[in-house]
Amino acid sequence: MPDEKNWNYETGFVRNQEDQWYQKENAYCKDGFLIIEARKENRLNPDFVSKTYDDWAKSRDSIKVTSSCLITRGKHSWQYGRFEMRAKIPVGKGMWPAFWTLGIKGNWPANGEIDIMEYYTGKILANACWKSDESKTVWDSATKSLRDFKDKSWSDQFHIWRMDWDSQWIKLYVDDQLLNEISVAESIKYKNQKIKPFQQPHYLLVNLAVGGMNGGEFTTDDLPSQYIIDYIRVYQKKAIK
Repeated sequence: MPDEKNWNYETGFVRNQEDQWYQKENAYCKDGFLIIEARKENRLNPDFVSKTYDDWAKSRDSIKVTSSCLITRGKHSWQYGRFEMRAKIPVGKGMWPAFWTLGIKGNWPANGEIDIMEYYTGKILANACWKSDESKTVWDSATKSLRDFKDKSWSDQFHIWRMDWDSQWIKLYVDDQLLNEISVAESIKYKNQKIKPFQQPHYLLVNLAVGGMNGGEFTTDDLPSQYIIDYIRVYQKKAIK
């Protein structure tokens, strides 16, 4: 199992009307890799209330898919540094793997979100979002289609996703190719802002979602599917005394 000194787990139906039920059992270590596996299931939803209930997570009577979301909230958080993951991501129908961060203070999107790696419906995304004075969610997004990679076996290989983050810039890369460059100043220009989303510590999340608002259509015949992670590392500069 992943080291529980570093990682917590989300449980249940969590966000974005995704199809998977999160549970820790779908994350395991094998041959030196962390594997997050989406699996076909068929069991009752313990949180079910009724099919007309206004909370989507409690209006589903059954669980058809399970997966895992590992999260460092409450255990580790970092302000600035280099965040890096080497992984092979699943790109089948409905797959929505991600490696991302959220700020420790405030509710979403005021706390700030950084998507170091996100994939769905044939494209890779490198994003950040925050809240404006008008309570709108502001996105700075970049996308790259898998078809843009010359290597047709790109999705069968391991790749390195990286974020370099300091007080001025958030730079997001895959295999040293810059995907997006986000100005921290753009996120702190609002008069009524109480939280500086990217000038506070963030915690990490790594998960494999299925379907939902962005993941696209899929069938359970496409399962199981694996998100295979070689390593996740965070580097920070030592303070100059």
